[in-house]
Formats: sequence, C-alpha cells, structure tokens
Amino acid sequence: MINRRHFMFQLGAATAGVALGFSGLQRRAMAFSIDSSLLSLRASGFGELIPAQTENTSETFLALPKGFKYKVLGKAGSLMADGNKTPTLHDGMACFTVGNELRLVRNHEVTNGETPKPNAAIGVNPYDETAGGGTTTLVINPDTLEVVRDFVSLSGTLVNCAGGRTPWGSWISCEETTLGQGIRQPSATKQTGGYPKSHGYCFEVSASANAPVDAVPLKAMGRFRHEAIACDKQNGIIYLTEDATTAGFYRFLPKSKQQLAKGGTLQMLKIKGKGAFDTRKGLKVGQRFETTWVTINDPDPIAADLDENAVYKQGLAQGGATFARLEGAYADKHGRIYFVSTSGGDNQGGQIWRYERKGKMSGFVTLVFESPSREVLDMPDNICLKPNSDLLFICEDSDYASAGGTPDNYIRILAPNGKIADFAKNVTKGLEATEFAGSTFSEDGKVLFVNLQSVGATFAIWGDWDSFNAQ
Repeated sequence: MINRRHFMFQLGAATAGVALGFSGLQRRAMAFSIDSSLLSLRASGFGELIPAQTENTSETFLALPKGFKYKVLGKAGSLMADGNKTPTLHDGMACFTVGNELRLVRNHEVTNGETPKPNAAIGVNPYDETAGGGTTTLVINPDTLEVVRDFVSLSGTLVNCAGGRTPWGSWISCEETTLGQGIRQPSATKQTGGYPKSHGYCFEVSASANAPVDAVPLKAMGRFRHEAIACDKQNGIIYLTEDATTAGFYRFLPKSKQQLAKGGTLQMLKIKGKGAFDTRKGLKVGQRFETTWVTINDPDPIAADLDENAVYKQGLAQGGATFARLEGAYADKHGRIYFVSTSGGDNQGGQIWRYERKGKMSGFVTLVFESPSREVLDMPDNICLKPNSDLLFICEDSDYASAGGTPDNYIRILAPNGKIADFAKNVTKGLEATEFAGSTFSEDGKVLFVNLQSVGATFAIWGDWDSFNAQ
C-alpha cells in the first residue's frame, strides 16, 4: 500500500505541474497538515505488524505484532465431532468458561441465496429446515488452545450475523434479515423470501449445551435486521443494534430477568429535544446528547415480511433517532454500552458511540470516535473490550472499495486517550479483503479469539498484552 505521506507528495506534485507556484506550496502545506493530524491519532500499540505463521498448521493468515502467536481452529468444511461439516461464513462469537473448558459459541451468516432450500438446516432440531444458518460450539482446551470437540448448537436460522453474550452464560444469536413467507421482487429476474417460517429474530443458545438447543424465536425483542446485542448485567436490560442504512438503537426490558422467552418491552432511542434526529453526519467527536426512549408497540409486525424497516418506522414516527448501519455492541463493567455505526460519519468511515443510562427513561449518548480517514479506521464492525482494561478491539469490514473503502482489513484498538492502534491485519493470500468478525476474549484476558469470515477460520491469539503503548 502506498504510504500516505508519499501519496500526498505525489498528489501535490501532480497538481502543481512542473513549476511549483504559490498554490502548489499551499496544497503541500495542507497535505502536511492533514497528515500530521492523522498521525496525532495514531498510537504505537503493540508495535509493527509482521506476517506470521500459525503455531499449529504453519499457514499464514495474519500479520501480528512481534511476540504474539496464534493458532487456527474450526475451519469451514472440517468434520466436527457431531458428524456435521463446519459451516461457512464465521461471524459473531463469544467465549465462555464452562467448568474447566473454554467454549466458543459462533455464528454462521449463511444467506441461503435468500430463498428456502429443502434440508438446508445444518443440524437437528431446526427452527426452519429450509434455512442454513445457525451456531456451532467449539470446546477448547485452555492449556493447549486446541479444539476438544465441536458441534452444531443452533439450527435452521438465517443470516446469523452477530449477537452477544449474557451474564447468565448464554449467547444471543441474531438474524440480519426479515425474510419470511412473503415474496419480494428485488429485481426483474430475482425473487426472495417464501420461507415456511418468519425470520428476523434473536435466539438464545446456552454455552453449556452439548447438542442443538430448542430454537425459540424471541419475538418480543423485535423483528428487524438484527446485528448485535449487549446486556447490562446490573439490571438485565438488553441493547440491540440494527444493520440498515437508516437504523435504530434499541433496548429490551425483559418481564423476567434471565428469562427472555417470557417477553418484555422493546424501545428505540430518542434524542431529547431533537425529534427524529439524524446522527449520521455533521457531528463532532465528544458531542453528548441527552436521551429518552419510545416504545415499539408492534415489535413483530407482519409487514416486516416485505418491509425490513417496519419496526424502525414505528420508532421514527415517535421521534426516534436515526443511525447509519449499527453493528457491534459491547457492555463495559459500569453498564455503559459501546456501539458501532459502520458507515456513519462525514466520510462514512465509521463512528463509535457510548450510551450511559442515568434513570428509568433517561441517559446520555456520546460520539466517542469518528473516523477522520479510512486509513485510520475503515468501517468498524464487531467490537469487544479487553477484560480489566479500557482497550476497545475493533474488527474492520472495509471490503467496499467502490464506496471509498480501503482494500485492507485490520483489527484496530481504540485507547482511552482517543488514539487508534493496529493490532492485526488480514494477509490471507487472495482473500485479503475478508472481514474480521467475532472478536472475543477469554474471561481472564489472556487469549483473543476472532474470525475471518470468508476464509472460514477462527483464530486464538496470545502474547504480551501488558506491552501496549497508547502514545
């Protein structure tokens, strides 16, 4: 990749021509100013990224800082302990400690071509046997970081993108689609939908389950293009993101804590004093808004079969706020919720928000970071906080070069001082544009697990986590 400083010099020289006049010097000065500003947002982190081979297969997928190592686990197509092949498209994921084991519950964002396929379910006990998404569970030896056994744990769902862990030891897997029985006609030659079951729901998977769970759609949590959830362990409130061009930020108030299937109330965030406020552009880092919530009266509308914005429109009509493609979400130990707008901001490179609850209906939302350049941060997706730290690990999904994105994908780290550091880069030959997904730490903070989606691989990464330099 061309160094930014070198690129700016070339741009200035090309614009000024052979003879550098005063306007050419001005452009060079501006280039230096921009470059200096971007450099001021960079942190050293763990150091330079160097392509490295896996410790167990000698394949090269990642560039990592010196002193960090990794293993590849659970590759797509490999035979699992339950006799099923590992599904493709690894996405959202969480790590749990169950007894003396580590367990990863991992999504598979299978779209089925957006039409039902007979016998597509990846395992037994499916919600919809014509849908090929779901979750797999990997049981990991914490000493060797090798897979002890793996199996399908949720079957018959569709486009399982992200989700989130609960404090009571389960994973909420979310469907990023509202396809159902209705038939859509997105083009003259294509139809989608026609499923025997409605989709667009959240499903709960116990981390301790040893076989596919009963696939129960949590309909009160809404039917929309779900992305992620984050749960405040102090009160059991679940916050939800929506991956749509015009998206809402939601919360679910369960009737009974830890018993989500008993229902509850779904609400959408509203900025106080700013009806239907649009957060996607024109804001400054550090801006803080007082918030309230509006109730979604019909969280499971039949209209969602044909209109994926049916829930969002209910909130918007009551003055709910609009965000751009909300994806990753994560709760810190104080109950503050970090969430990501993948394409938000003036250059559509991404925003990172933080919500703080202050009362039953009140709170504040703050724009913590906005990408000033796609080279600093390019379309953030899944996020997680490293245990016992304030380091936010960010998966990039920057495979939209035609929309101004970069050709590379990184795991970035946002430090508390507002600076960004690089932690890992996808260097898989021929698949460099594949997104990172599912970042999650072991509970002791010693191992970072993460996926490369189209590569169809999960990685366990470890090293000297104490050597981070925020300057």
